[in-house]
Amino acid sequence: MYRKTWMEVNLDKIENNLKTLKAICNKRIIAVLKADAYGCGDIHVARAVVEAGAQMIAVSSLDEALVLRNEGYQGKLLILGASEASDIPMMIKENISCTAYSMDWVKLAIRQDCHGLNVHLKVDTGMNRIGFRDIHELNQAFSLLKDAQCSMEGIFTHFCCADSDIDLTNKQFARFKEAVESIPYTFPWVHCDNSDATAFFKEDTSNACRIGISLYGISTYAKDLEYPISLYTKVFMTKHMHAGETIGYGATYTAGENEIIATLPIGYADGFIRANQGRKVYVDGEYATVVGRVCMDQTMIHINKDVPIGTPVEIFGEHISLEDMANELHTIPYEIICLISGRVTRRYIWHHQIQDEENSRLVKSLQSR
Repeated sequence: MYRKTWMEVNLDKIENNLKTLKAICNKRIIAVLKADAYGCGDIHVARAVVEAGAQMIAVSSLDEALVLRNEGYQGKLLILGASEASDIPMMIKENISCTAYSMDWVKLAIRQDCHGLNVHLKVDTGMNRIGFRDIHELNQAFSLLKDAQCSMEGIFTHFCCADSDIDLTNKQFARFKEAVESIPYTFPWVHCDNSDATAFFKEDTSNACRIGISLYGISTYAKDLEYPISLYTKVFMTKHMHAGETIGYGATYTAGENEIIATLPIGYADGFIRANQGRKVYVDGEYATVVGRVCMDQTMIHINKDVPIGTPVEIFGEHISLEDMANELHTIPYEIICLISGRVTRRYIWHHQIQDEENSRLVKSLQSR
């Protein structure tokens, strides 16, 4: 790690979170590792969740599924989002399960050799993204795919307000249960509960739960989860400013008195967006304020005392929770961690020691030499 900005991912805590949620729901676990496991490194998190008991991994696209296959994951793998029917041969070859989400897709799919294709039917119960809304059409799709010798592996839906609206969640579940019971077939995988629903929603229709953000300790209802990810950088320069001097692009900050300013090697190109201006970071036992505009590669903070060059600075972690940061930025934790770019080194803690440090951009550049 040459540039002193890194995200720490504690895989032991991710394992513990999965085990905690599995004990709550007492069902099989599908670990949702979309978007490179929400920016945390898909294959690293995959190994941890499989060790903890996950029996399937879900991603958003065939591209993400193939990345995991190329990285060595050979277990059960489901594409939750849309895929092209023309890619069915690849999905069969790589033993990747896909989602049937519309009659248009089904009609295109059965024009090909679908023998052995693992399919999960998506039921739209109110999210209104993709999926079958009409039960008659759902049953028709099931029959067409089964007659085409697809392996009808699963059926699922997705709750839109499991963290906030129990009445709507109950209505969605009732529609899902009706859809499942309308098909005279026993699906190996029946899943509707997302992270929050896994922690509180009790139903006996499904036999698996999908866990995504709760792997990282974020949950409205489960209070015994751990926070496994942190973002750090280090001070690489300090300067003493005089009252009246300005800082950064646009001169948006003016020192009101003599102040100490530290510069950090992190900026919006790392995912530390410009809206962080005015927020706090944690350095040497104290909170410090981001002053001036966040630059592409650097950020300035107002500190109360001189600190040595190389002093660690916490962006989020033990003293600044990811949830608090998201609230202050008027967004959600998913977006914060998904925005952390590939040039930020990932440090992995597993089995109570540093297992690996990985920087995807550096690795690619070295491989091309």
